[in-house]
Amino acid sequence: MGLENNYLDTPLQHLPALGAKRAELLEKELGLRTYRDLIFYFPYRYADRTVITPIRALATTHGEVQLKGYITGYRSEGVGSKKRLKADFRDETGTIELVWFQGNDWVTRRYPPGKVYILFGQPRLFNGTYSVSHPELTLADSAAPAVGALYGVYNTTDKMKRSRLSGKALGKIIESLLPIVPKYIEETLTPDIITGQRLIPLADALRQIHIPRNAKELNEAVTRLKFDELFFLQLMLRQTKLERNKRFEGYRFETVGYSFNRLYESLPFELTRAQKRVIREIRTDCNTGHQMNRLLQGDVGSGKTLVAAFAMLLAIDNGFQACLMAPTEILAAQHYATLSRLLAPIGIEVALLTGSSTPKERRPILEAAANGSLPILVGTHALIEEGVRFERLGIAVIDEQHRFGVAQRARLWSKAAEVLPHILIMSATPIPRTLAMTLYGDLDISTIDELPPGRKPITTIHLYEDQRERAYDFIRDRIAEGRQVYVVFPMIEGTEASDYANLETGYKYFAYMFGERNVTWVHGKLPAKDKQERMDAFSRNEVPILLSTTVIEVGVDVPNATVMVIENADRFGLSQLHQLRGRVGRGANQSFCLLVTPRELSFTAKRRIEVMTHSTDGFVIAEEDMRLRGSGDIEGTKQSGDLSRLRLAKPTEDVLLMRLSGAVATQIITQDPELQTPALAPIRKELERLYPLEERWGNIS
Repeated sequence: MGLENNYLDTPLQHLPALGAKRAELLEKELGLRTYRDLIFYFPYRYADRTVITPIRALATTHGEVQLKGYITGYRSEGVGSKKRLKADFRDETGTIELVWFQGNDWVTRRYPPGKVYILFGQPRLFNGTYSVSHPELTLADSAAPAVGALYGVYNTTDKMKRSRLSGKALGKIIESLLPIVPKYIEETLTPDIITGQRLIPLADALRQIHIPRNAKELNEAVTRLKFDELFFLQLMLRQTKLERNKRFEGYRFETVGYSFNRLYESLPFELTRAQKRVIREIRTDCNTGHQMNRLLQGDVGSGKTLVAAFAMLLAIDNGFQACLMAPTEILAAQHYATLSRLLAPIGIEVALLTGSSTPKERRPILEAAANGSLPILVGTHALIEEGVRFERLGIAVIDEQHRFGVAQRARLWSKAAEVLPHILIMSATPIPRTLAMTLYGDLDISTIDELPPGRKPITTIHLYEDQRERAYDFIRDRIAEGRQVYVVFPMIEGTEASDYANLETGYKYFAYMFGERNVTWVHGKLPAKDKQERMDAFSRNEVPILLSTTVIEVGVDVPNATVMVIENADRFGLSQLHQLRGRVGRGANQSFCLLVTPRELSFTAKRRIEVMTHSTDGFVIAEEDMRLRGSGDIEGTKQSGDLSRLRLAKPTEDVLLMRLSGAVATQIITQDPELQTPALAPIRKELERLYPLEERWGNIS
């Protein structure tokens, strides 16, 4: 099959225990293509084969169990397709029923009555009697290696099960591959790291994670494999950062000039200490001679856009242009409006370019960007289209960077001349520090950790569906005061029993309760022009109530809106609820968020509601969100450090392991950035396999 070191890349169709058709199915269903993929497909849980459960204790157990007893006899029931084989299985404490729906003759020959067996399976209660379908039986005197150990359970799909690829079958196929592991699995860490971190060899870890003999072996395997995942991720990010600083020059913004100072002096309020600190960090970065790559994160309403404005003015005062790219037209329009309001008084022109811009609107914008007369261009993906050129792009601000792919970012960099622009990335979702360190190890991180003075904390109230009249009364009172209200629904349309699960039905109710002229609505499928017209009408306070889906999660800033009602709040994630709540509280008036839910809630939903009613701190909420949902599901985490590559490691739970692996990665990169020392050859080889240079976005730009 080729060179020995390529043996693990053999396609699964060559595995005798699998065959071509089932190999194709594995690729389609689970993305497994090679021997290596299968070896690194781990159990998602383990059944304890170290414990023998008495039959009388089945009522207090869950999942698979292991029993020890004997078959008293067989009987056949039903005819034709409904024919089945049954047997009574007995131990000293009781009896259960065994059932087989096929292979009846083979079963009776293979497992004669009277002998003592170890049974493994999942009991189910039917008509007051426990039964096990198609149990795994092993003679007690010749128990298989799995018996008396922890038994791995593998995830499969319905399609796989129909093709005889159950979790058990998949486990046996993986087990058949394990004998090749010592020969072909190359060690990925140096002996010093393995010894220093008290890790077991990789080959041992792979055997032990599939067939652990006890909890100690399983823990050793998991620790080693988690260490590898976190180590190589952080090694890649640190190497990328160093390589970027070495490879990419950056424009020097040496002057803090007229525009920067005019904006600072014209503000009717004082910047927060956090804003001032972040602006200093950006100024320092932009004067090093290296390309800045900085993540700017802060809670909703913390003033990230204002900081970005100062960064862009820094470029303009030094003879450069700036651009800001947002993922949606609504968000781009919001940034355009905010920047225009800030910068028009000091004579700085801002233009907007989106997919909806007409050819007549586009022509003068493109010309002005190309000849350098346009200082700031705000836009969507339209900024990376052919025909968009800048004479001297000094800084690019990217909002909601997780919504842009690598290729899209690379096309934006290509708009620059021979020197790449400085990059400022804004994250609308606060990211816990532990996760940020992992995700953005190739970026410098600035955090705005305080809100502007005068902002009142938003009061969050939980109401059940049968208390909705209270919400109506509350809304009427706020409208009477001249305030405005957002109402958010989880879906546009639907056929569910809940009248308030979808926007279409909800609009009918609100129009009836408050009058059609007082209610407007928007959603993502609405034409951009109609959407903008309705949003503008709400912004001008022509309509007091705006009904919406999560299209208003980001990008809508109406200080007069002081009430956010979230219908079926149990259907939203914690970070999403916080983002939605952040649409109010933008002015000096007290704001409120009403979370409306059914009375019956899951544990997780209850916890989300509790967190929302007790905290307004985005970073606290982000930490809790990560604990509830897992790091891979956190909105905004599919960035340069792609957590989807982490099979086992969870940065929220494996904080200590992440710190240890990060410290080792930092030490290695500091001493040998290019990993050229012969002793580091296995690390270099594995890093290149996991993270090819061409796929690292830091190297694309």
